[in-house]
Amino acid sequence: MIFRRANARTNATLSEKRVDKIERLKLRAKDPQWRRYAYTMLIGKMAAVAILLTVFAFFHGLIGGAAHADPADYPGATVPMGNTVNAINTTWTLVAAFLVFAMQVGFTMLEAGFCRSRETVNVLMECVVDTCLCGLLFYAWGYSFMFSTGNGFIGYHWFFLQNAPLTYPGTGVALLAHWIFQFAFADTCSTVTSGAMIGRTGWIGDLLYSFGVSGFIYPIIGHWAWGPDGFLATMGTAGHFMPTFGQSFHDFAGSTVVHTIGGTIALAGSIVLGPRLGRKFKRDGGGPMLPHDLVIACSGALILWFGWYGFNPGSTLSALDFNGIGRVSANTTLAACSAGLVAMFVAFPLTKKWDLGFTCNGFLAGLVAITCPCYWVSPTGAVLLGAVAGALVVGGVELLEYLRIDDPIGAVPVHMFAGIWGTWSLGLFACGKYNSSGPTGATVTSPLTGLFYGGGMKLLEAQIIGNVIITVSTFLVALGLMYIVHKMGKLRVSHEGELEGLDLHEHGIPAYPEYALVPGASPGGMLSEAAVSTTPAPAGKTSTTH
Repeated sequence: MIFRRANARTNATLSEKRVDKIERLKLRAKDPQWRRYAYTMLIGKMAAVAILLTVFAFFHGLIGGAAHADPADYPGATVPMGNTVNAINTTWTLVAAFLVFAMQVGFTMLEAGFCRSRETVNVLMECVVDTCLCGLLFYAWGYSFMFSTGNGFIGYHWFFLQNAPLTYPGTGVALLAHWIFQFAFADTCSTVTSGAMIGRTGWIGDLLYSFGVSGFIYPIIGHWAWGPDGFLATMGTAGHFMPTFGQSFHDFAGSTVVHTIGGTIALAGSIVLGPRLGRKFKRDGGGPMLPHDLVIACSGALILWFGWYGFNPGSTLSALDFNGIGRVSANTTLAACSAGLVAMFVAFPLTKKWDLGFTCNGFLAGLVAITCPCYWVSPTGAVLLGAVAGALVVGGVELLEYLRIDDPIGAVPVHMFAGIWGTWSLGLFACGKYNSSGPTGATVTSPLTGLFYGGGMKLLEAQIIGNVIITVSTFLVALGLMYIVHKMGKLRVSHEGELEGLDLHEHGIPAYPEYALVPGASPGGMLSEAAVSTTPAPAGKTSTTH
């Protein structure tokens, strides 16, 4: 009875409070200030909910999913392909592409520094025009040849980037972002080629062989290893090249596809061209022609090192493979460091000096070598294979000197020799922990294992087979291309033009007119030295000729 009375009193009290609250709400509803406050609170809460929903949706879009489009979007494809753009991976790929493109500054400075001053403008012009030419060719058909489906030798879809899917298959990366990334790679290969040919190549000849390299040699041969159905990429699987072999060829970022191809074409070009006038080799009592500006050359080499952080980590095409991009970056650094030091010490007995040129080319050789195996080796493996590359580049320079092959930059030892070694080294140093990178992280099933980690010879054999096929094919095709251009009378500049210097002969101006390095160097619109000496001096002043 007592509890019932207490409950009654409590209920009465609650009813009175509800009535009071309602009355207060009515009173406040009539107050303009309270109404503004209520509206502000309501809008704020709704905005907070909207922001949370937007953040959730945006985060989900960044991480992406495994949504796949109809394979009809990708003619001839036998694998599913994502057609949803992964925003963070696309951004990562673009940033990497910009870094790789910045390597053109490094190549330009490296080649300009190692050449003679009389051919500096020619080097600069070649690098700029080659980039423009490569971009248009890679847009028209180079990317199609290399990355679309077709057969084991060449792709034949997406010409002029038409009828291409939204994303590059299996990556979630927007196709045009993938295009700009791969264009930067193609440009790198073409620029590597010119390094061994500076100082005596005619301008028209340079344009002709660059057209062949960027438009045909690089994309078609590159398709073999990087194309979705390239015969080396699918090697060892049923219905493809060497179906019972059981192992495919691997090249993560291009020790073979970019550097070996570029260095091999450079070797073919330097053989057909012959040495520069006045070049006397060690066997004949001479030595290399000295570079004109090691400050520029060394700065360019360091810019290349920096750009390599787009070249190698960017080849994951995935910012979400956190451990992978970190490991690749560390391996890239360690290989360069060990290669630079080893090259310096190995070169010392030859020159009796601490040689800057060998040291720079040494760490570049380490970068080239680690480019293929960077995803699959441990940091210790990176140090060891980089050290071998550093010694190899010194031996390579001496070998070319002995063979009387004129390579002013060292493009062949750095890119061809170190590229071959780096590709083969995967078969030795793959540590058996990593397989591949993916749109949402790493794949660890069936990791690559090299000989030194108990994996046997199979991976090494696959690397040697793929690399030898590409190297020999590239050399033969490039040798034929260079010979044809040479027979047209366009590959090598005239005897008189080489004596005059390519800058004045081909471009009409030296790189350093203010230093008066070349007599008579005066751009159009300026008074010549003779005109200055005969021009009357202003009143009260004396004319002086320097």
